[in-house]
Parts: sequence; C-alpha cells; structure tokens
Amino acid sequence: MRQPVAETIYGKVRGLQDQGVNVWRGIPFAAPPAGELRFAAPRPHAGWTGVREAFAYGPVSHQPPDRKGNRFEGETPVHDEDCLYLNVWAPAGAESLPVMVWIHGGTFLTGAGSQPLFDGAALALSGNVVVVSVNYRLGPFGFLHVAPLGHGFASNAGLLDQIAALEWTRGNIAGFGGDPRRITVFGESAGSMSIAALLAMPAARGLLAGAIMQSGASQAFRPEQGEAVALGLLAELGLDRANAGKLRELPAAAIMEAAGRLADRLTGGSPGMIFQPVVDPQTLPEEPLRAAANGSAAGIPLLIGTNRHEGHYFFRESTPVPAIGESLKALQQALGTPDLSGLAPHYPASWEGHAGIMTDLFFWRSAVAFAESQLEHGPVWMYRFDWGVEDHPLLSRAVHTAEVPYVFGNMGHLRRLGIAITPAMESLSQAMRNAWAAFAHGGSPGTGELPWPEYGTSERATLIFDETSCVVKDPEPEKRRLMFKYMA
Repeated sequence: MRQPVAETIYGKVRGLQDQGVNVWRGIPFAAPPAGELRFAAPRPHAGWTGVREAFAYGPVSHQPPDRKGNRFEGETPVHDEDCLYLNVWAPAGAESLPVMVWIHGGTFLTGAGSQPLFDGAALALSGNVVVVSVNYRLGPFGFLHVAPLGHGFASNAGLLDQIAALEWTRGNIAGFGGDPRRITVFGESAGSMSIAALLAMPAARGLLAGAIMQSGASQAFRPEQGEAVALGLLAELGLDRANAGKLRELPAAAIMEAAGRLADRLTGGSPGMIFQPVVDPQTLPEEPLRAAANGSAAGIPLLIGTNRHEGHYFFRESTPVPAIGESLKALQQALGTPDLSGLAPHYPASWEGHAGIMTDLFFWRSAVAFAESQLEHGPVWMYRFDWGVEDHPLLSRAVHTAEVPYVFGNMGHLRRLGIAITPAMESLSQAMRNAWAAFAHGGSPGTGELPWPEYGTSERATLIFDETSCVVKDPEPEKRRLMFKYMA
C-alpha cells in the first residue's frame, strides 16, 4: 500500500492510499488546548521532526457518552482536551483541486470529524475534490462565555478552533493536492450554525470561497444569556467570578459533570443547547443573521437547506411532550423572538405537533431568513431533502441528519441501520454529491443532469431532493407566510 507524504508548516505527515484515495488522519492543526491554554484561543502547534504517521484519527473533544453507539459505531475513541486534529482525503494524483471542509454537528456538545459517517473518500473520489474534516472544542470547553471573566479566557473557543483549521487548510492544503483559493465549508446542524457564525466573524474573512449550510442557521446567545450559563457552571463547581481562574486547574471530568448537571437543571431534559455561540465583541461582534444582512459574507456563494421532517428526529411517538404553548414559549426564548402563542392553533396538541413546530420554526424558517439576509450580498441556492425509507422506524421520514450519508456517499451507514440500498438511493446520493461538488468547483450547484436556479424572493426556487428530484417554486407558501407573520 502506498504511503503518500505531505509537508505542513509543522512537519511532514505520512498517510495511506486506498482505492485511489490518499488519506491522512489525525493531523494536528493547533497546540493542545489544555493547562494554561484551556479556555484560550488556539495557539500554533510546536511541530515535530521527521515524518509523523497520519494513519489513525486523533482524540476527540470531551463530550457526553455515546450511549446509543451511533456516533462512532460502537467504538470508543480517546476523549481528551488535546483534540485539535483534522483529516484529509484526496484523489490520488490530485493537483489544485477544490477543497471541502466539513464541520460536524452535535448540538455543540457531541461528535467529531472522525465519525465513520463523515469518511470523505467517496465524496473526494466522485466529486474530484479534497475533503477535510475537523475537530473543535465542544460543550463547556468550546462554548462557555468566559471572556468577561478575564484570566485570558476567550469566548467562542470552538469557533476559533474552526478558524484555526481553516487557516491551516489555506496554508497547507496545496501539499495535499488542494487549491487554497477554493475552500468551501460545509456542515450540518451545529456545524451549519457554526458556518453562520463564521460568516459573521471578522477573523474568518478571506478564508472561504463558498458555504453550504445543512439544517442549521443563525444561532447565538445574547451576551447576558451566555454569561448566565457561565456563572451557573461556576456555581456548580463551587466557584465565583473572583476565583474563575481555577477553571484551568480542575479536572476535565469535573467540568463535564458540572455541565451535565447544569444542562439538566436549565432544560429539564428537553431539547436545548446551553452551550452555543455567543455574541462577543472580540470574536462574534454581531448576531450572525444581522451580520449577514449587513454584508459580512459579501461575495460568498451560499447553498442552504433543510429536511422536510427535521423535528421528527427529536420528537417521536413515545416522547412525553408539554402543552403546545409551553413548547412555543421555550422556542421563543431560544430564538429571541416575539410572542409565538398565536401559532398554537395551527399545530395538533401531540408529539407530531411539537415535531412540526421544531421543523417549521427552528429549522425551515431560520434557513429562509438566513438565505434572504444574504441575497443582496451574494448568490444563494435553496434545497429541501424529502427522501424517506419506507417502513423504517426513524428514516421513513426525512428527519434531521437524514441527508448526511447521501451527501458523503457513505451508504454503508444505512446498511448498518438495517436498510437495503436501492438504485434510487444510490442515484439520490450521486445527485447530491454532484451538486455539492459542482458548488465547490464553480460556485453553483447546478449540473447538466439537475439544473438548479438561484433562490430569490420572487420565485423562491427550491431544489427538492426526493425519488425524483426537481425544482419547486415557493414550496408551502402559506406556511412560510405564517411563520414570518409571527417571527418578523
């Protein structure tokens, strides 16, 4: 087996070649953010001499246990504060190919770029692109609003990690066959919300040629919300502002346990993110939706969309649910919107009603709003993923995350869920990979097989990915108008 060697600013790395794809795993892109660097912005790596083997994935950020065994397919990776690693897949012989950098989701609390679902080999080979997946700090280590506490702490550390990975990519990817001038970032859920934030962050300007946002849009705490969570965590740890510097001395496990207790207390076990980006003058000076409307991402093409039944991932038939009005109040607080109680009569008082509210308000409406905020500043394309697998207990609907294996071409993930892969599913995956790769190559997702007009407020052209994929103008216009009536 060939072992391709690439040179980085920190030293040489040796990868592996498998079925026409070169892969390098576990490449450090920053110094370990531990000890005095805990809660600090990422710093340059010290580097190494000789050639470093890049055969195995690096450790992942501390996170709650993977109790269902889905994220890492039953294996337990090393969890460590030393988690700032990335992975590269490139077609053998690649030269100056477009680069696609994947930012994983997981409510800013779980996941890693090394999850098997995010293996970039199929996408790199079929799309003739270089694929990069990254880790970043999660939960309290990456998204605690600690800058106001002093001590050299940085808020939005997880986002700063992502920027450090993009800077590494720009500076080093040519050695792996990529073009540093054509870097498209793509992500799903919290990864997509991260991209919304990156498009608003001054430190990320000039790093991106395009952005693909899957099932997630602008999401950020107001400073007072972020500070309340930070002070709550300090209290759980028996600390206050005056001795916040001790956060660097505590065992990581103690911080994770306190974060879990705080999350249970603040959310009551319902879906919610107590760790997320926060508006902060040093890193994220403006809420991402407003920043985009003000031109923070001017000139950057945007591909954005959602799945038709996002909320059915979070609410299922056995899920105990509060009154619809309580759900709307919680969403109102999470999104910082006006009174949403008038929407209650439009949804059934059942788990499916709650799922519909989450789909329509949290995901779809937010994506449309972000798309509209970018229209004056760059081209936008909108999609909706509708595909469901008949009779499957979860994937019979197009739930949250359902599109990811199709985008990556990793159909083995579906087989592990007991799904027989049909020619229609393979065709759908190829269509999505072709569109995503076309966007990375030329800034537009349209292909000869599947033309895709730009999105605009007059026709609202939306590509529906389904058994027969096609463009629909303004899908569900009455529901869209209702959403915006209550969330203006």
